[in-house]
Amino acid sequence: QVQLVESGGGSVQAGGSLRLSCAATNYAYSGACMAWFRQAPGKERDWVAQIGAGSPYFADSAKGRFTISRDNAKNTVYLPMNSLKPEDTAMYYCAARDSRWCSYPPTALDFTSWGQGTQVTVSS
Repeated sequence: QVQLVESGGGSVQAGGSLRLSCAATNYAYSGACMAWFRQAPGKERDWVAQIGAGSPYFADSAKGRFTISRDNAKNTVYLPMNSLKPEDTAMYYCAARDSRWCSYPPTALDFTSWGQGTQVTVSS
């Protein structure tokens, strides 16, 4: 079973940047589809970005501000986030599929493994 550990969250002011990391352990399938989701208090978990065998995809809220990359040698996926806004405040979760291919649009049900999350807080 894949274990995912997120890090890199924190508190920043609007306009600032953070880079989230997701390290996968016990992971025999390098290059699988991996994604970031986020959930604000009282709201549903929303997809942010994903990367797999094809091109990465981003939610409209992330386009132009967030990127996603991976280091297969380290089994780590990164989410650099720039120009952060207060509405980006949420718990950010990393997720993995049992496939190299990502579906689009993705849903949380597509992913079989989840991390515990890392909090991002953006103040105005």
